[in-house]
Amino acid sequence: MTPEQIKQAIEEQIGADKVRLDGEALEVYGRDWTKIHAPRPRAIAFPRSTEDVQALVKFARENQIALVPSGGRTGLSAGAVAANDELVIVMDYMNKVVDFNAVDRSVTVQAGMITEQLQQFAEEQELYYPVDFASAGSSQIGGNISTNAGGIKVIKYGMTRDWVLGLKVVTGEGEVLELNKGLIKNNTGYDLRHLFIGAEGTLGIITEATIKLTRPPRDLTVMVLGTPSMQDVMQVLKAFQAEVDLTAFEFFSENALEKVTRHHQLQRPFDSSTDYYALLEFEAENEAVMDTAMQVFEKCMEEGWVEDGAISQSEAQAQSLWSLREFISETISHETPYKNDLSVVISRVPEFLKEVDDFVQETYPDFEVVWFGHIGDGNLHLNILKPADMDKDAFFDKCHHVSDKVFAITQQYGGSVSAEHGVGMVKKDFLHFTRSQQELAYMKAIKQVFDPDNIMNPGKVLDLK
Repeated sequence: MTPEQIKQAIEEQIGADKVRLDGEALEVYGRDWTKIHAPRPRAIAFPRSTEDVQALVKFARENQIALVPSGGRTGLSAGAVAANDELVIVMDYMNKVVDFNAVDRSVTVQAGMITEQLQQFAEEQELYYPVDFASAGSSQIGGNISTNAGGIKVIKYGMTRDWVLGLKVVTGEGEVLELNKGLIKNNTGYDLRHLFIGAEGTLGIITEATIKLTRPPRDLTVMVLGTPSMQDVMQVLKAFQAEVDLTAFEFFSENALEKVTRHHQLQRPFDSSTDYYALLEFEAENEAVMDTAMQVFEKCMEEGWVEDGAISQSEAQAQSLWSLREFISETISHETPYKNDLSVVISRVPEFLKEVDDFVQETYPDFEVVWFGHIGDGNLHLNILKPADMDKDAFFDKCHHVSDKVFAITQQYGGSVSAEHGVGMVKKDFLHFTRSQQELAYMKAIKQVFDPDNIMNPGKVLDLK
């Protein structure tokens, strides 16, 4: 079918003004934050309800048109890129609160709700949605669930998966499923809800989600500590976790700090510089907690694990210190980074990071490497920056070969090639470094059950052929 025929057929089913074919729409809604694959969608559809989504899926199945679900388009693995003449399903207009229950401390929202809007809604109810990351102002709940997003609070609150009480989904067959229905306990066989969490739209499209909320944190305090080595960062983590209930524990390198402070004209946390920095956050509900935290800090100084540090004295200062970590991705985006999102068990982080860093530096000395990540849960972000005089395509091609070796190292450590960014098209060829052939076979079988015609985000995560 031509784009014009698709537009006419869809609007006859779900109403006028819900499909766009113009160049601007195709460019904007056909991509995500990755720069490797050029967008080439056939048409863009804007449903307003689960019924609209169901009609779109049935239409696509009948006419064998591939679909790409599109949320906030903040993904980093090309999971929402429409590069092969697909019909893009944009969830932007499905952004309403469907239901709220104060007793259950749960809220049901449409999948297109912005993460930050959900956080604000929870705050208005004197509650808290703890899944948080730099793209919260533009990412959508459906996309977060589809990639099982993590972020900066995982050490205390876990991943998105831990906050999803129920889902409404449209499968690749066009069937609507209501999964788990908000229950805390439901031990009645396979929990299909968890198949759709992290599936990146390859099994179906999430249209609504019931989300668990919790109490807000109290008196959050932030420390930034300068450490001589990654091994010292781990000692700091161990020391604080033994005494203080941390809500976050992040790290970043000196070159990451230098770039952020220069690009955003921010102050360094202290005058001295170290190879690595740890950012930790905790609830200082009373003087006893603060006294304990300071005692641990002093011990870390005495042991030589920390050379200098800064602690927030107000909410504004806490946010200022957080900016040093949260602004890294946006800062280095101007230098065309090739991103890797890796994880290993926490205890093996220092040796793993050193082995990967040594390989990249020795093999490609003209590539600058920027490290940061969620060290409290073993998640490292390896960013290789494009040299100014290198062609983008040549750079990405070279980095693709870098990844092959980096992922082989990751496999040796029993780690994951994608800790929280998903697989999409960027990591698809490397999935075997984390998943066994038996696992991949079962995953393909599951895909075929929910999407027998392979129209749901084909070419992402798995290739069925």
